[in-house]
Amino acid sequence: MLTFRDLRGSSVDPLSVLPRAEQDISATAATVTPILEQVRTGGAEALLDLSERFDGVRPPALRVPAEQLNQALATLDPAVRAALETLIVRAREVHSAQLPPGSVVSPAPDARVTNRWIPVQRVGLYVPGGQAVYPSSVVMNVVPAQVAGVRSLAIASPPQREFGGWPHPTVLAAAALLGVEEVYAVGGAQAVGMFAYGALGADGQQLCPPVSLITGPGNIYVATAKRAVQGVVGIDAEAGPTEIMVLADETAPANLVAADLISQAEHDELAAAVLVTPSAKLAEAVRSQVEEQVDATEHKDRVKQSLSGTQSAVLLVDSMDDAVEIANAYGAEHLEIMAGNDENLVDRIHNAGAIFVGSYSPVSLGDYCAGSNHVLPTGGASAYSSGLNVTSFLRSQQVIHYGREGLGHVAEHVTALAAAEGLPAHGDAVTARFR
Repeated sequence: MLTFRDLRGSSVDPLSVLPRAEQDISATAATVTPILEQVRTGGAEALLDLSERFDGVRPPALRVPAEQLNQALATLDPAVRAALETLIVRAREVHSAQLPPGSVVSPAPDARVTNRWIPVQRVGLYVPGGQAVYPSSVVMNVVPAQVAGVRSLAIASPPQREFGGWPHPTVLAAAALLGVEEVYAVGGAQAVGMFAYGALGADGQQLCPPVSLITGPGNIYVATAKRAVQGVVGIDAEAGPTEIMVLADETAPANLVAADLISQAEHDELAAAVLVTPSAKLAEAVRSQVEEQVDATEHKDRVKQSLSGTQSAVLLVDSMDDAVEIANAYGAEHLEIMAGNDENLVDRIHNAGAIFVGSYSPVSLGDYCAGSNHVLPTGGASAYSSGLNVTSFLRSQQVIHYGREGLGHVAEHVTALAAAEGLPAHGDAVTARFR
């Protein structure tokens, strides 16, 4: 099922042996563009029509009533509620530590520059509802936004036919636990359009005001829509299929490595699951364990398709040094390290969305209860971007306060630079203050 590639004794480009699942956003633009235009011009009625078309149900209303949120929380399975509450507490603690401090600097007497962080005013959080239910994504999006101080939060999640046209009740319950009262039964590209352009009701009143930033994962249509509205609003990222890479040596338990590869493969047929190891014995044992375990998993057909795809493989390399080189070139969304010297290896990893160290730190822990965020860069984007965090919802802003003495210290420098750049009026604006 998992392709085996013996790279020992060869010098190869890691990206040439690790092709990712193809997600051509340009191919879906022709579908998404008219949807966004329909939402921009048609408002609430267009959103309801699109839900009926794509989700097979027309929601009773776009905005989920408070009583639906309260009922979802009241009927939530106690075990699920306890798990969500644990996730919320841990996520809030971890994300609170990310708040950057402000600072005040005085470069000279009578001169002051303040560095401060200002939260985005309004954020739209998208929670998918396709092949799985994602209350954990509600927490992962809402908690850092709340810690950052965002005052206006709106959630959109697809309407579900089996729940009367409302989003999945577990998603609604998670929103209620977090105190988010503005939730919309809207999915897909149309939800992105609603957040970007806002939506007017039949009475001409603003039903959903536009946001400044859209965050949250979704399918290729959501990713395409986010790209299309970027510039009208900010976006967090264009999320692609999920990825797990495991770096392991002969000390790693084969059954656990196999279980972790399968756990991510159940997300999506395009999910990437890769093992990189210098141990031929482990490589063979993991392939055997995958074959044994996969038939026992609920979504075995999806898992088999993912693990059989070109994006998934077992790579046999000469050393853990080679494994680290491949990991940095690939920049996996999730990187697990199971090796005798795992802590030393961590320090050598530059590109990864999140790193899971040791046999008791599976990716699924990070998906739910580690306290870390599971909205992470895919497709190699970890080389230049971060996972969702508190600073995703903050803007750096500087406040400059110079007095006469402070400006006088640098007035000649300003006029010299202004003249050098051919902008003499810049210098005149300074000298005018000393005439």
